[in-house]
Amino acid sequence: MIYTKKDNLKRYLGYSENLDTAIHFLENTDLNAIPQGKVVVDREEVFLNHFGYHTVAEKDASWEGHIEYADIHVLLSGNEKIGVSDRSELTETSRDEKNDFVGYEGAVKVWCPMDETKVLIVFPEDVHMVKVHDPETADVDKLVLKIKVR
Repeated sequence: MIYTKKDNLKRYLGYSENLDTAIHFLENTDLNAIPQGKVVVDREEVFLNHFGYHTVAEKDASWEGHIEYADIHVLLSGNEKIGVSDRSELTETSRDEKNDFVGYEGAVKVWCPMDETKVLIVFPEDVHMVKVHDPETADVDKLVLKIKVR
């Protein structure tokens, strides 16, 4: 997991080609001009999903993990907190390999408060609970870049 300010993203260049592609995209693109839905950056190696939602209470949120992709969470507006736990500390409840999704249950180990200034990068071992309000319900406009790591 990498949790940092957007201004620090360049520091993580050089770790992988796909991560570099995603960071360059974030640094050189007008993020507010990206249309809703899926946008391909580099084939299926790097793409993003742009969507919005209302945050919810922790009891109404759910875990998600991935098999082949890391996620970069970037908020364009609003705020939320994202819970993160290592997959070894949770119980797997469902698996959909075609859609690169694994469901889990268990306790949150770390909370990452998110707003327009922060970035959270989670890898396949970093199961995450998104959309949790912090502290009250908010409308969120968000990008999630998907980076193939396997």
